[in-house]
Amino acid sequence: MTRNLKPFEQLFKEHFKPLCGFAMKYVGDLDEAKNLVHEVFISFWEKFDTLPVDTHYRSYLYTAVRNRSLNHLRDRKKLIALENAEHKMAEENTAMETAELEKEIEYAINSLPEKCRQIFELSRYEGLKYQEIAEKLEISVKTVEAQMSKALATLRTHLGEFLSLIFILISP
Repeated sequence: MTRNLKPFEQLFKEHFKPLCGFAMKYVGDLDEAKNLVHEVFISFWEKFDTLPVDTHYRSYLYTAVRNRSLNHLRDRKKLIALENAEHKMAEENTAMETAELEKEIEYAINSLPEKCRQIFELSRYEGLKYQEIAEKLEISVKTVEAQMSKALATLRTHLGEFLSLIFILISP
């Protein structure tokens, strides 16, 4: 069956730009409006030969564009809501993982021998240099270095499963 393109072409040329402007009022984006109007014309082309002869094409096209635009907005709202829910769940998971990590770090630090824990805390929490720690505790710098190595090795062992999370949390 051969289709007569002339009436369709005429409708396209006459209504494409005004329909884009009409769709633009709904979706607020010219490219999206053009895409929606194209979709309407594709659907219209597929039905063109089966539409009743007395169809008011202009009204048909404007109604189709309005409906397509509203559907697009509805679908976009659903997508945005889904993305927001996924983002919120990710934040909640990160918060739970962070709390669990903090608990494990506290446990690992508390499992260190007293002097080793004290040296680690002075270094990491108070920001003292090894020399300052040595002077404060009246021990040698080599002892501070050895105790810090021991502390870090112990923490690495206790927190090994959390290393990937630690890197994610401290990444910019």
